[in-house]
Amino acid sequence: MMKVGTRSILFGVHCWILHPWFVAWAWWKLYGFPWDPRLWVAFVVHDWGYWGKPNMDGPEGENHVWLGAWIVHCLFDWPRKIYESPCRYCGRTFPGQGGAYFGPTCSCADGCCTPCNNRWFDLCLYHSRFYAKRDGQPFSRLCVADKLAVGLTPAWLYLPLAWLSGELAEYMAGKGARTPASGRLATEWYRDVRRYCATWAWEHHDGREDTWTGTKRDLAIDPLCEER
Repeated sequence: MMKVGTRSILFGVHCWILHPWFVAWAWWKLYGFPWDPRLWVAFVVHDWGYWGKPNMDGPEGENHVWLGAWIVHCLFDWPRKIYESPCRYCGRTFPGQGGAYFGPTCSCADGCCTPCNNRWFDLCLYHSRFYAKRDGQPFSRLCVADKLAVGLTPAWLYLPLAWLSGELAEYMAGKGARTPASGRLATEWYRDVRRYCATWAWEHHDGREDTWTGTKRDLAIDPLCEER
C-alpha cells in the first residue's frame, strides 16, 4: 500500500507540482523575487524526503528534511571548504579563503574539525523548525517561506488534497507539533492554521529568535495577517 508520505508528494499537500509554486510565491512576498535558479531547485526538492514515510509528523516524517538537504548540498555547495570561522561545535578557528557568511560544520568526535560550505544544505535542513531547535541553529529563510506558503494556500485546494492523500486526519489529530482540531470543523481548523503560519512567517522573516515553536499559542490571531 502506498505510504502517506508518498501520496503527499504525488497528489497531497506537498504535491511536487503545486507546493513549490506556493513556496516561491511566499519567498517573493518575503524576500523579493527568487532569481537564483538554485532556489527553485530547493523549492522543488525540500520535501522529497516524505517519499515512503508512513507518517508526516512522527519520527519517520520528521526526518524528511535530509533527502532534499543532501540533494542541494551535492549540487550546489561548491567549493566544499572555503571558510574562516569558529566551528559551531567546538569553537576552533580554521584558515580559509573567504568570509564566514554561512560558517563551518564539523564532527568533533575525534577532535578533527573540517570547515565545510553547507549553505544550501542548511537552507533545506533547517526549513524544519524542529531540526533548527534540535541543533541549536537558526531556522532558514526556506522555513519562513514554507510557513507562509501554508497561509497562501486556499482551503478549497488544501483540504481536498489533504483528505485525498490521507494527511488531514493526522494533521487534525494534532500529531507531532500540529495543532489539534479539538472539535473544530476542518474549515475552521485550517483557517486558524493559515493565520498562525502567516503570522509566524511575517514576524520571523527577519530571522529573529523563534519563541513560538513548542509553545501553546492561541491560533485565533489577527486575520489581517493573511492580507499582507
